[in-house]
Amino acid sequence: MPIEVRPAVVFEDVATMVGPKRPDANVCWCLSYRLPSREHLALRGTARGERVRELVAQDPPPGVLAYDGEDVVGWAGVHPRADTSFARNRRIPRVDDLDVWSVWCLRVRPGHRGRGIVHPLLAGAVDLARSYGAPAVEGYPVDNGGAKVDLTMAYVGTRHVFERAGFTKAADTTSVLAGFPRVLMRLDLR
Repeated sequence: MPIEVRPAVVFEDVATMVGPKRPDANVCWCLSYRLPSREHLALRGTARGERVRELVAQDPPPGVLAYDGEDVVGWAGVHPRADTSFARNRRIPRVDDLDVWSVWCLRVRPGHRGRGIVHPLLAGAVDLARSYGAPAVEGYPVDNGGAKVDLTMAYVGTRHVFERAGFTKAADTTSVLAGFPRVLMRLDLR
């Protein structure tokens, strides 16, 4: 069965992908790039999940989900850059004044990795941005040169994954993750 990518509008499915096993745990919930630092750091325990519930109810939604049948198997955080911490990030440059969208997280559930799900997931993120009139989509993956990336840090994607989706390198960054430099990749939708 082919992977289907849909807007992330079902909180329980988003929670399956980015939520903790314990609702009161202080884990990412994919909020670190989505919210201003002060708000992100102030949220504790169940307040983090409730904030995600609010974001899922907004238009546009905070990302997309990949499904294998009825099973949610992937997540991509994608939103207008202006509404993310990348709007103020000193390590990730601003290329121009376009109202670009950012893809900051690509995640595939354990047990489903190695099946290429990341490719339709990234395509679905681009499709969501396009449907809202985005002139371009950016990602900030590691430039790992084919070397293995630790799974806990692979959420930003690799340059190869973005290139395969048609993105091209638009700029270097001063950001480093898991020992690899991050690059700014862009796909023009105009």
